[in-house]
Amino acid sequence: MNNNKISFSELSALAAKLAAELNRVYQPDVNQALKIYPIPRGGVPAALAVAQHIPLLLVDSPEQADVFIDDVVNSGATRNKWKHDWPEKEFYALIDKKAGPRPSGWIVFPWEGDVVGSFDDNIVKLLQFVGEDPSRVGLKETPTRVTKAWQYWCSGYGKDPKDILKVFEGGAEKHNQTITVQDIPIYSHCEHHLTPIFGTCTISYAPNGKIIGLSKLSRLADIFARRLQVQERMTNQIADALFTHLEPMGVGVVIKARHLCMESRGVCQQGHQTVTTALRGIIKDDATARTEFMRLA
Repeated sequence: MNNNKISFSELSALAAKLAAELNRVYQPDVNQALKIYPIPRGGVPAALAVAQHIPLLLVDSPEQADVFIDDVVNSGATRNKWKHDWPEKEFYALIDKKAGPRPSGWIVFPWEGDVVGSFDDNIVKLLQFVGEDPSRVGLKETPTRVTKAWQYWCSGYGKDPKDILKVFEGGAEKHNQTITVQDIPIYSHCEHHLTPIFGTCTISYAPNGKIIGLSKLSRLADIFARRLQVQERMTNQIADALFTHLEPMGVGVVIKARHLCMESRGVCQQGHQTVTTALRGIIKDDATARTEFMRLA
């Protein structure tokens, strides 16, 4: 996964840039410093960094503030929450991923340490939130283990399907029937609750003078499974990637999976399978090819 660790010199430059923007809009001075409410937690060191460049007064409540300051805007959810409650107050951040050139990956500021340490701290807070004692023997190494596990579970980010879909032209000259790999195991996570999705994926394609190594179909499914997903999108992503990069006459993908977000919470009904399909080319348009694929899948 791509992570961006901000150095102290980069932090100073970001703070100076934000200070210049605040100075342009509000023109604060020593007699009338701009009143800032820093968004907990990252907004506090961010505001202190900006205060090195222009007169600021950190206040204890949103009511007292002229503006809000945070360290980073990721999805925009935090900003939306504060703007909903205080629509008359402006919201600023050192880095806004929703505007301008968008840095990819997770932003790590100097006060957060390294990437792993920062993530470990969040797992400690999660354990405390559910009522556990993170210092007890069984949980001492849990934050580090969870960090490594999520790095693996989400290892599909940053991987490009075209890098693994090596094409062979030899051996496909006279083969115009479908090639199918059945029941590829998939392990993913639901993007709504971060709970496991697990099941099988069947991939079929009708070659058009080119074939790929059979193991590449499993690797293709894994690239998209190792991301936060919904099953419908994952099915289409696999089909589209194969149809785009191999250029076959047709592609068919079927995923059969169980979702722990449904089995372990909410309705708590176990054993159901969700089945999704994505058909492209002749496997979609030709009734015989479609019937053959669905029989195999």
